[in-house]
Amino acid sequence: MAEFFGRLWESRIAVAAVVLFAVGFVTLLLHRNLLKKIIGLNIMDTAAYLLLTSLGYIEDRLSPIIRNGDVDPSHYVNPLPAGLVLTGIVVSVSVTAVMLALTVRLYRRYHSLNLDEIYATAQKEHGV
Repeated sequence: MAEFFGRLWESRIAVAAVVLFAVGFVTLLLHRNLLKKIIGLNIMDTAAYLLLTSLGYIEDRLSPIIRNGDVDPSHYVNPLPAGLVLTGIVVSVSVTAVMLALTVRLYRRYHSLNLDEIYATAQKEHGV
């Protein structure tokens, strides 16, 4: 049992990322409010970025800036995960902005953020 908790403690950042992802996923699935769904999706994004960042970090290595002419890659941290996370953050901010803009449009038209009410009102308007 002590070995299990020891291994769990070693991978605590990955466990935190999985828990955050699960919280975001449950929020996305169970809530009918559009703003809560957007928040859940952002929590899921953050969990993925946390996991990628934690996997890209290697203890006792330097940032990928050449120092004193040392070009041996084994002395430096791989910059690729950080670049991927930065690109992902930019994309998720853009997607969040589009989702919020669409949510504002839906609210102005249907005066609700509840998906069930929006569906019901849209069906009445279109005679379905």
